[in-house]
Amino acid sequence: MGGGQETKAEATRAFVLHPDIKSDRDRARAPAARLAEAVALAAALPGLEVVGAEIVPLPRVHAGALMGSGKIATLKTRFADERVGLVLIDGPVSPVQQRNLEKEWNVKLLDRTGLILEIFADRARTREGALQVELAALSYQRTRLVRAWTHLERQRGGFGFVGGPGETQIEADRRAIDEQIVRINRQLEKVVRTRTLHRAARARVPYPIVALVGYTNAGKSTLFNRLTGAEVLAKDMLFATLDPTLRGVVLPGGRRIILSDTVGFISDLPTQLVAAFRATLEEVLEADLIVHVRDISHPETEAQARDVAVILGELGVAETTPRIEVWNKLDLLPADEGAARAAAAQRLPEVCAISALTGAGTAALLGRIDAMLETVSPEPRHADHLRLSYAEARRRAWLHDAGVISAEHETDEGWDIRVNWSARQADAFAAL
Repeated sequence: MGGGQETKAEATRAFVLHPDIKSDRDRARAPAARLAEAVALAAALPGLEVVGAEIVPLPRVHAGALMGSGKIATLKTRFADERVGLVLIDGPVSPVQQRNLEKEWNVKLLDRTGLILEIFADRARTREGALQVELAALSYQRTRLVRAWTHLERQRGGFGFVGGPGETQIEADRRAIDEQIVRINRQLEKVVRTRTLHRAARARVPYPIVALVGYTNAGKSTLFNRLTGAEVLAKDMLFATLDPTLRGVVLPGGRRIILSDTVGFISDLPTQLVAAFRATLEEVLEADLIVHVRDISHPETEAQARDVAVILGELGVAETTPRIEVWNKLDLLPADEGAARAAAAQRLPEVCAISALTGAGTAALLGRIDAMLETVSPEPRHADHLRLSYAEARRRAWLHDAGVISAEHETDEGWDIRVNWSARQADAFAAL
């Protein structure tokens, strides 16, 4: 009990603001949905307790302080009453605006880019992931020299945007930051060379790469675990996965693929991170097939899908790369709506409706992936004649799942089956 109270006392009390700027109100997202996403981002960062959230309508942006003096005064009183230590603003905040608001409110302030960088810093596990995040943070800090940059000697995850020793001391040494950027780029070159060697080794075993992409928290890691039996972190939170994970999967037809789980996308992804994670997302750039996982239960699912399409374009993914759209989280929809979605998906050749959590629809998804890859890189096929006993029902079921049976009839001893398959499928059947 005492430990839980102590943790609560140490948590930073945070307040989330979404500026609803009049000139931006033609955007696809509703302000309430954008505020909810910002709160979810804040909840994804350990050590924060979100004590309030509010939409701030802004007829115009005030250059020096983002919002008008009356609203600033009202919020100042509220922050003092709530004992707020950190204000998170869901949008860009200039260094001057940040400095002025922090002084007026007597709090630390973090904009959307800074918050996402903090989350990435806390989650990155691989060496490359950590370097990429640090490079992005330095690029961000270089434009904000009114802030301290003390993360190089931090004792916690993150970059010290939220707090930590030395936060009150302003460091404006641009040359030192540039030196750090050069150092990290050198280290990244070594990591990229290693990844290039791994990629070359993989090319010698030319399995198709299937990349799972989608908006953050769409269920990619849950689906990845379901299809591969892996134990990738899969939580109901934004950015649960940051480092790419690769696993081999054998499809129903016997084809082996490499399945890649990737970092989730998000609207207004910081430009520093799009550039910094380009190498990390190389599996997406080189994928033979992209599987776009959507949270079909989310009220903003259409807008999220558009954001994913935009980011794929920014990453340089060719529009000609084959894609399958997965409508995930059917289990979260009312039964009648879920059934309607599943029926609609069946009428669309490049859409599958599933629940990664329960497994519903995932077998059909694997079959769809197999069929799609067959159109991308078809294998030579030949005819064979098989005779299976009734004791070999499992092997017969495999043939049906693989879709290779051209004719079949029962005999006294079992089944007489004609198949049309590739050499790889014949080998896989023989290995059963």
